[in-house]
Amino acid sequence: MNSIINVDELLQISNDSNVRIFDVRTGSNSKNDYQKKHLKNAVFVDLNNDLAEIDDPKNGGRHPLPKFDHFIKTLGELGIDKDSHVVIYDDKNGANAGARFWWMLKAVGHRNVQVLNGGLQSAENQNYTLNSGIETYPKTEYISEFQNWQLPQVWIDDIKKATENTDFLIVDVRESQRYQGITEPIDLVAGHIPNAENFPFSENLDENGLFKSPEILKQNYSEFFKNKDSDNIIFHCGSGVTACHSLLALDYAGFEIPNLYVGSWSEWSRN
Repeated sequence: MNSIINVDELLQISNDSNVRIFDVRTGSNSKNDYQKKHLKNAVFVDLNNDLAEIDDPKNGGRHPLPKFDHFIKTLGELGIDKDSHVVIYDDKNGANAGARFWWMLKAVGHRNVQVLNGGLQSAENQNYTLNSGIETYPKTEYISEFQNWQLPQVWIDDIKKATENTDFLIVDVRESQRYQGITEPIDLVAGHIPNAENFPFSENLDENGLFKSPEILKQNYSEFFKNKDSDNIIFHCGSGVTACHSLLALDYAGFEIPNLYVGSWSEWSRN
């Protein structure tokens, strides 16, 4: 299944009984904004409560993954079972928690999961039916054949080693001003991990906020990777959320999904 779904494709399946649509926008007013308007049938998912287990940013960053079994339980509470066709969107072209939820579902072995191309704005522009209030799906039980995350990850000690090994490529997907240390709106210190290279997540999108074609993404990333082994490529961002947008783009372009450093700059900079 393609990792990206277009609005017209979602319209064709939106009322199917096994389709589950989720709104994963973030920010201080995200739940209120969802209640004011969201795509018909969409259920709200909270980044901080459902997709992270926040404790100490120095140990794990601002959005560390929840425990695997906690997330499996959350999936059941959201009404997802292993046969559900999950479609996710946010209001940042999938560049925020939409891609993070996608990565987490892939990492528990879920096969039928897609992110809406262009997100909420694209759907609105194409007159997709909007609802207000709160929607839910009947609770279920999610059965995973795994006991832990199945997509590759690295931790802060791996990053330390990678900064001193030219066989590795550490990719920082934050906007260039944050990478360069010119500005830092969220974390305590500005700058970037030593020897990390910058490939902003915004480069995954065209001028309309839609993903570039798989062919263009493949070409751009192939040039950037310079034949590095997928096992030696590490993606990160501020807190392991937006980096998933680039992993989504890579999957869409036909690459193996490389390593994610969930702690990202928020953990590194505090150490």
